[in-house]
Amino acid sequence: MELKRAVITGLGAITPLGLTAPETWEAIKAGKSGAGPITLFDASKFKTQFACEVKGYDCEKYFDRREVRKYDRFAQFAMIAADEAIENSGMDLEQVDKNRIGVIIAAGIGGLRTFEEEVMDYSEERGPRFNPFFIPKMISDIAAGQVSIKYNFHGPNYSTASACASSTNALIDALMLIRLGKADAIVAGGAEAAVCRAGVGGFNTMKALSTRNDEPERASRPFSGSRDGFVIGEGSCVMVIEEMEHALQRGAHIYGELVGMGLSADAYHLTASHPEGLGAVLVMKSALEDAGMKPEDIDYINVHGTSTPVGDISEACAIKEVFGEHAYKLNISSTKSMTGHLLGAAGALEAMVALRSVEEDIVPPTINHDEEDKDPEIDYNLNFTFNQAQKRTVNAALSNTFGFGGHNASVIIKKFKK
Repeated sequence: MELKRAVITGLGAITPLGLTAPETWEAIKAGKSGAGPITLFDASKFKTQFACEVKGYDCEKYFDRREVRKYDRFAQFAMIAADEAIENSGMDLEQVDKNRIGVIIAAGIGGLRTFEEEVMDYSEERGPRFNPFFIPKMISDIAAGQVSIKYNFHGPNYSTASACASSTNALIDALMLIRLGKADAIVAGGAEAAVCRAGVGGFNTMKALSTRNDEPERASRPFSGSRDGFVIGEGSCVMVIEEMEHALQRGAHIYGELVGMGLSADAYHLTASHPEGLGAVLVMKSALEDAGMKPEDIDYINVHGTSTPVGDISEACAIKEVFGEHAYKLNISSTKSMTGHLLGAAGALEAMVALRSVEEDIVPPTINHDEEDKDPEIDYNLNFTFNQAQKRTVNAALSNTFGFGGHNASVIIKKFKK
C-alpha cells in the first residue's frame, strides 16, 4: 500500500501574542513576550503572580451568552482557532465530503477552570447545585466534539492526551490517518486554559513555575543560567492537515508538508526529563527515520525548551547526540520564551511556528538571554538564536514536545514540492 502525503492548508490560533494566527506569528518573529500579571483571578497570595494570558479576549464577540454557558474557556479557544483554520484553508464546505473530514483537538488538562468553579461553589449546607453543563464543559474531548458538530464533520473525531505533548500527538494521528487514506482532511491541534487557582497553585506546589514576579516578561528564559521554571500560558492552535491530491485538486494554498513523526517514552519519572535525554534522543531519531531524512537535512529545531533547570540541559544534550557535528549548523529556538507554556496546546502552536519558519525562511528567537547568564552544563556553541530572529534557508524543521509521564512526540515539516 502506497502511503498518501499530508500537507498543511489552514492555520488558526488564539494565543498570548495575538487573537489570530498571523498576529501570533508576527509577534513571535519580533521577539515579543506575552507574559504579564495575572488578571483572571486574584493571584496575590500565590508564589507565581504572572502568566501568559490571552489578551483582549471578549468571549461575547465570538459566542452568544447561551453558548458561553456551555463552553469552558479552553473549548472556546479551540473553536475560535478551528474557525480560523477552516476559513484559512479555503475549503468549500458545500463541495467537500464531510464524511471524510475529521477533527482531533487535544487538551492536556481540559476544563480545569470549570471544575474549579463548580467545586468551589459547592457547599454542604445548600447541597449539590451544579451547572447541568458541568461535565460536558470539563471533559477534554469536548472541543473536538463541538467543532465536528458545528461543521457536520463525520470523520474521525476525538482528543489526544499526553500532557504537554498532547497536541503534537493530535497532529501525528492526523498524519497517520491521512497517510492510510482514512480521511481527506483532519482539523487538528490543541487548546488549553489552565490559568486559574488550581492550575497555578498546582504547578507552584511542584516548583515547576518561575517566580520572577518583578519582571514577568523576562521570566521565561530557556537555556539561560538563571532560569527558574516555566511560565504558564493559555490559548489554542489548530491546523487543517489535508491529503495532498485533495488539496491540489481544489487549488489550496499549501504552507508546507508534514513528513515525519516520532513517539517515545522516557520511562523514567513522573515529571522530570531523563537527565541524559534518552527519550528525546529516541523520539528525534524516530521522526527522522519516519521522514526518510538524515540529521543533516534539518535546518531548525523548535525545541520543547520550557526554561526548567533539568529539562533544557537534557534536550540540548539529546540534540548533540542525535545530530552530531551538524548540531552546530542548526538553528535552535524555544518560542516558549515568548508564548509561555501552553501545556496541551504547545505542540500545535510550535509546529505552526516551525511551519511558518519553513515557509518564510526565518528562525524566531529565544528571548531573554543575557550574554553573561550562562549555565556551565549547556554548550553555547549551539546556535540557540538568542534574542533576535535570524534569516536563513529552512528547508525542513523539527518540533519537539515532551510531557509529564515521559511522553515524547516530534514532527518534521518541510517545504512542499509536488
